[in-house]
Amino acid sequence: MSAVKEIETPASTSIFEMVGNMGHEQLVFCNDEATGLKAIIGIHNTVLGPALGGTRMWNYASEQEAVTDVLRLSRGMTYKAAISGLNLGGGKAVIIGDATKIKNEALMRRFGRFVDSLGGRYITAEDVNMKTKDMEYVHMETEHVTGIPEAMGGSGDPSPVTAYGVYMGIKASAKKVYGSDSLKNKSVAVQGVGQVGMYLVEHLVKEGAKVFITDINQEKLKLVAKNTGAQVVSMDEIYDLDVDIYSPCALGATVNDETIPRLKAKIIAGAANNQLQNEAKHGYMLLDYGITYAPDFLINAGGLINVGAEYYGTYNREATLKQTEGIYDTCMRIFSLAEAEKIATQEAAIKIAEQRIEAMGKVKLSY
Repeated sequence: MSAVKEIETPASTSIFEMVGNMGHEQLVFCNDEATGLKAIIGIHNTVLGPALGGTRMWNYASEQEAVTDVLRLSRGMTYKAAISGLNLGGGKAVIIGDATKIKNEALMRRFGRFVDSLGGRYITAEDVNMKTKDMEYVHMETEHVTGIPEAMGGSGDPSPVTAYGVYMGIKASAKKVYGSDSLKNKSVAVQGVGQVGMYLVEHLVKEGAKVFITDINQEKLKLVAKNTGAQVVSMDEIYDLDVDIYSPCALGATVNDETIPRLKAKIIAGAANNQLQNEAKHGYMLLDYGITYAPDFLINAGGLINVGAEYYGTYNREATLKQTEGIYDTCMRIFSLAEAEKIATQEAAIKIAEQRIEAMGKVKLSY
């Protein structure tokens, strides 16, 4: 596995080329006319263990877009598990469609049957537009699911733990850039106040940071602003704010050719997956602009740490939060490696993750 490669895929590229270029083991297409289910499950790498990753429901503009998303997301889960020291592989699923219109018990249970057919190679959980109730429905058809309600013996919503890990990553970044990890009086622009973003804003405000927020969901935006005192700004304005930290917590690819020159923040650290539109190009572009980037798959790993413990039957909230705190030290290690080798932080993080996968691959086969 190479360190960092170009991952923007031309529309003309075949499915097998895409899968091969990104190093995936398996791509599964799931179709059910009765429920309207159209889903794709991506299994990237199972050297460290079964592939665990959430299911995202999104109204993709095209099937090509959905395939690209699931490939990028599942690859990110491999690195997330590896760098977090978990005995898990990388996988992800996407369901194509408008969650407000087609998501129901029948569709989720049918999806659960497809997950079950993989025999444990893929374990699912919540992601965008998914709730613990949805995982309850999936659980009716398969044991290979996490993030189920605590009343059913699960760990519940992993979002608070994800947010805590991102908070740790932001503090580590502040330590690197400003010499102190205190966020008091620091200004933070949080893009996206869904479940993770909402909890993150609470952590930031509690420590005394000045927080600006934006989101496509105006009702959620107003609620978070009312509860925390964060200041609402427009979707486009978020990139131009004179802040210390930019925290993308919505969808990916917001760090790109157009946005990087607009950013005044010295730190990018957020919960969104695949924040760099082009890993190789934009990781080094951030270096040129003097912006410190906390790799997304590292600092948003708290949720995976949470559901991983649930899957292996060792779940304890206090122990999970303690393990998630380790993201701080791993961040500092990544920053040091990147500085010593004069490479982008994303490349440094992938390098460490791949070293662990390569070492374990010598003593065990894929799951």
